[in-house]
Amino acid sequence: MSVPLSILDLAPIVSGGDHASALADTITVAKAADAAGYERFWVAEHHGMPSIASSAPAVLIGAVAAATERIRVGSGGVMLPNHSSLVIAEQFGTLVALHGDRIDLGLGRAAGTDPTVSAAIRRNVGAETVDDFPNQVIELLAYFGTIPPLESGQGGRIVAIPGMGDAPELWLLGSSDFSARLAGAMGLPFAFAHHFAGGEMTDVVFELYRRAFTPSVVLREPRSMLAVATTVGPDDAEARRRALPQALVQLRMRSGRLPARIPTIEEAEQHPWTDAETAWVDARLAQQAVGSASTVRAALDALVERTGADELVLAVHGSRLSDRLDTVQALAPQPVTSA
Repeated sequence: MSVPLSILDLAPIVSGGDHASALADTITVAKAADAAGYERFWVAEHHGMPSIASSAPAVLIGAVAAATERIRVGSGGVMLPNHSSLVIAEQFGTLVALHGDRIDLGLGRAAGTDPTVSAAIRRNVGAETVDDFPNQVIELLAYFGTIPPLESGQGGRIVAIPGMGDAPELWLLGSSDFSARLAGAMGLPFAFAHHFAGGEMTDVVFELYRRAFTPSVVLREPRSMLAVATTVGPDDAEARRRALPQALVQLRMRSGRLPARIPTIEEAEQHPWTDAETAWVDARLAQQAVGSASTVRAALDALVERTGADELVLAVHGSRLSDRLDTVQALAPQPVTSA
């Protein structure tokens, strides 16, 4: 590949599995990605979803960082509206103090859950406004000491310990033009969620980001990343089969049904697929990177060519751990050998 490759993992809970096995599998995938030469390993914050175990990203990042050696570890992302900026500064400042310059903090504007769960997390703090997220990002930068202390006390009278002087690499994540424009205006790296918000919007947001970019103390030139749903198999047909369980999950979510667990391949195949559902899955997978290793590499190269993304983060799909590991190994940037 012409750009660095990273891994995005949601700690999926598969039918017949449990929380412990899901988290153990995520750490196994992280170790494989570390050995295979990937740039980053990110986990994402979700709440109240029986199919996803990554509800506490800072805790999981600490476990992954402790189990790996060189790969960067971070969030893709922390849903900042769910939290106090001070708490996130302390959590990720602690991670940096423990693990040095290996920690990333990707920030998302969505709640990553439904309004009821979000209200429980926030202890019924008032509803977010469009201005809250940019202000929280500014607060974080002040707590980390990246920008001068704010008049409201962040970074001055109110100090994050750890946090001040322990800044992780910070990214803004998004699935819309709002986050692209904001990341550009703030001079921050930007990662786009093509893996669930792909289509015509993908090309637009990267152009908007570059057009809006203003140099900052964090970044002098635009820096962007594209998240792509990725499954590699021995051939295109088997890869589609391995990707089917996650596709069924997304299909059910589009119809308002929350999946209890990620189905097995056999359970996904037993679903009574309609022609319309099959067509939707085919159209979705065609936008992503699913197939043999050569098919996937060609799809990833085409996406880089289209968007000008500086990095790719692969949302590796597969209901079996072996399938996820196959994808990680098939696209390995450069195996790392111990000294």
